[in-house]
Amino acid sequence: MGAQHRRPSLSSGADDQHADPAHDGGMTSTTGSSARPRPERVAVLGAGMVGLSTAWHLQSAGVEVTVLDRDDVAAGSSWGNAGWLTPSMAVPLPEPSVLRYGVRAVLSPSSPVYVPPTADLRLLRFLARFARNCTPARWQAAMRALIPLNNGALAAFDEMEAGGVAARTAAAEPFTAAFRTEADSRALLEEFEHIRACGQEVRFEVVDGASARAEEPALSEEIGTAIRIHGERFIDPAAYVRSVADSVVARGGTIRPEAEVTDVAPGAGGVRVGGERYDAVVIATGARLGALARPFGVRRLVQAGRGYSFTVKVDDLPRGPVYFPQQRVACTPVGDRLRIAGMMEFRAVDAPMDARRIQALVDESGRLLRGAHLDQREDEWVGARPCTADGLPLVGATRAPGVYVAGGHGMWGITLGPVTGKLLAEQVVTGRVPDALRAVDPLR
Repeated sequence: MGAQHRRPSLSSGADDQHADPAHDGGMTSTTGSSARPRPERVAVLGAGMVGLSTAWHLQSAGVEVTVLDRDDVAAGSSWGNAGWLTPSMAVPLPEPSVLRYGVRAVLSPSSPVYVPPTADLRLLRFLARFARNCTPARWQAAMRALIPLNNGALAAFDEMEAGGVAARTAAAEPFTAAFRTEADSRALLEEFEHIRACGQEVRFEVVDGASARAEEPALSEEIGTAIRIHGERFIDPAAYVRSVADSVVARGGTIRPEAEVTDVAPGAGGVRVGGERYDAVVIATGARLGALARPFGVRRLVQAGRGYSFTVKVDDLPRGPVYFPQQRVACTPVGDRLRIAGMMEFRAVDAPMDARRIQALVDESGRLLRGAHLDQREDEWVGARPCTADGLPLVGATRAPGVYVAGGHGMWGITLGPVTGKLLAEQVVTGRVPDALRAVDPLR
């Protein structure tokens, strides 16, 4: 986990086929091997939304947890993203429309989806597999697999808040998707129809540009039509993840920042992590997940899909999130400023920030927003979303007893982190695979 913008310390103390393993109660390993006792001490690697939510729910089941991170709490893709909690819009990243960009477009640094010229064979393999999944049939299959997670997403936030997490989600009313023309809006409306056809509800209404600007005066005169999406929420992601961390510590957990783990060693007596023995370990290291998980049979590539953001003052701060789908620009109120985020850049997780990508966000925002002080930017940031080629996360047991993974959520780690943590904690403690996790088996 990591990003180019440095924050103050927040320390708190080959696609294999895999059949579902058989289980016979809470005393068996989720890998179908010999019986293992219920874990009492679990290490969680990664202090982002996914890792900390898993730790929190393990604590709810009476497990002692230690969270280790190579950097600090919320230091990776949890820090500077848009903070949307939009389960009705959480869809697989590989979709047919991505292929419409064409080679010339994706090689342009100003493109919403950017692939720098590269000889990186691992990245080229990922892109080839990603392209194979950009078909209607594969998108629909992945969408159906996400729906059980999407349906439980907001309730999982409510459960953590009721259990001691002090931060609160905010209702995204309005949540505005804005377009220059009615024709531009058709792609999102068609996507909503596809989502509904897969069995998930999306509530929305179409309004004209004048109505959209009256409700959100920050929209420029170029906006000719908009879609108001209902039932969604948003958060300040860094503040919320810190609040989860605080709750984990308050409940007796330990968080160790600047604790990079390079080796996980399962054995008969448990799992050794960072020189200590635990009953189990959860690898939730974002875009770096593959490095630790691959030795345990997780062969799906996890590629950094990097996003950029910054914050600015706006004369009329929007009351809720604003999305420009054509440009893939996301705007969210964070305190008294507006976070402007977006772009998808397939590049090495630790590559330097590309100033051209920030400028692309500035250029688009300048045309679509009114009264945004784009020459007074703060918190310029790049973070690595952990993306998989099929658009589905990797959540569950590996081939090694006591070793689990949670990651690969792409753009939806904030939205799906708490429900992922709840379901994986259930699997770790009981040895049974929740139905909602079967389609995201990391050994698939």
